[in-house]
Amino acid sequence: MSLSGMAIAFKASTSGSTAQLLWGHSTKDQCQYGFTHLNEARSRKGSAALHVRAASGKLDLDFSDPSWRQKYQEDWDRRFNLPHITDIFDLEPRLTTFSLKKNRIPLGDVDGSSPDMWNGYVNKDDRALLKVIKYASPTSAGAKCIDPDCSWMEHWVHRAGPRKEIYYEPEEVKAAIVTCGGLCPGLNDVIRQIVFTLEIYGVKNIVGIQFGYRGFFEKGLKEMPLSRDLVENINLSGGSFLGVSRGGAKTSEIVDSIQARRIDMLFVIGGNGSHAGANAIHEECRKRKLKVSVVAVPKTIDNDILFMDKTFGFDTAVEEAQRAINSAYIEARSAYHGIGLVKLMGRSTGFIAMHASLSSGQIDVCLIPEISFTLDGERGVLAHVEHLLKTKGFCVICVAEGAGQDLLQKSNATDASGNVILSDFGVHMQQKIKKHFKDIDVPADVKYIDPTYMVRACRANASDAILCTVLGQNAVHGAFAGFSGITSGICNTHYAFLPITEVITAPKHVNPNSRMWHRCLTSTGQPDFH
Repeated sequence: MSLSGMAIAFKASTSGSTAQLLWGHSTKDQCQYGFTHLNEARSRKGSAALHVRAASGKLDLDFSDPSWRQKYQEDWDRRFNLPHITDIFDLEPRLTTFSLKKNRIPLGDVDGSSPDMWNGYVNKDDRALLKVIKYASPTSAGAKCIDPDCSWMEHWVHRAGPRKEIYYEPEEVKAAIVTCGGLCPGLNDVIRQIVFTLEIYGVKNIVGIQFGYRGFFEKGLKEMPLSRDLVENINLSGGSFLGVSRGGAKTSEIVDSIQARRIDMLFVIGGNGSHAGANAIHEECRKRKLKVSVVAVPKTIDNDILFMDKTFGFDTAVEEAQRAINSAYIEARSAYHGIGLVKLMGRSTGFIAMHASLSSGQIDVCLIPEISFTLDGERGVLAHVEHLLKTKGFCVICVAEGAGQDLLQKSNATDASGNVILSDFGVHMQQKIKKHFKDIDVPADVKYIDPTYMVRACRANASDAILCTVLGQNAVHGAFAGFSGITSGICNTHYAFLPITEVITAPKHVNPNSRMWHRCLTSTGQPDFH
């Protein structure tokens, strides 16, 4: 199931002319980048109406209208309102069965409250703030502006956690867990915590769907009963206890299977494509008026899901990448005119390559998909590598797998998830380096390292294990609270529930004007390759 980004059109209207710019980013990017590159708008703001419009028609603001702030806020609140099963069914909630006070000794009636009262619940009106920096100007590094004045707008999202009231009877619930897409460190940690939390609520019927969405329709793939005893130690190893696969059947066939199996809660652990699939399942269940909560958990080592500080598996992948980079550094440093070349994962985003380069401190050149570059010419990458060999005697290069695709022959082939199969830029870079130094008759010892599958098949590190634990727990809390078509993530250091429809509009990208990318450039010392 493929995803496409939402194109944002910014329209600047003046009395004498109309300028129209197409901004190839998502709704999130509109809020983040807005007028970063439209400085000329500031000079016109006093004499002209300035409009911002989403290509989808969701947003149409005239900044000369005094009420534009209110309209923007109302649009935001509407978009980030969480789908709930009471949108379809007339249901009354019941008091939750989730409590961590069950085994504590009651302290008696305090201030008239019940001895069983526990202040560990999240109020349904609690919100978390996505944006905390107030930019003074669109020219500020990493500026995230909506209008030319960088007006402050509050972007609130629903706080995640257990509610006092729930919409399911735990003893009647059948819950299913499925892991989709590729492997990622922490999958087993999430499975484990979902099972643990479901049992605390009182759910007895928990099953695992084997090998992704394929498990819903492939003959011979049976449900796997899950319990605390069975999943107790699965976090001690990498991979997925349930297995993974890409692609799947039609949404209607999957929902047919959900209906036949009498599943009440479905937890989908996956990336952008799997989230799109989860949302399609959610919509089909609503269409059929099925009381099924579909909750996703964001999984991708690429860290490319909108609104979230990071996704689980990312920290572990960056940490594992250090081993490859350190090996490349030792090889390059030990050889005469040594060049270490490391290719890391990152189809459309360079977060792993950028963070691995920053954390290692050993990278001289970092190339990512978001930043265009040239290899040849006096301002190209190869000329800089030549300069490094002359000045320091060796060089270490880190490239993301999706970098430099415009320099290679494009392929129209796609994988089972609908992703375009990329040309191998790492191998291309290796060949270009060897050819360049051979042509100028300069010896160069190139060592190419591709740890692609090593960084994702390992066990989650401590940071990711904690993130997985919280995400797994919050997924269950969201389902029992009656939400469906949502995902759970860490946003601005706080855990939040988000509608899937908003997080799948486009992948998150490295902002070339961000402070983090500037820090990476400061660390590598690389110039612009144009």
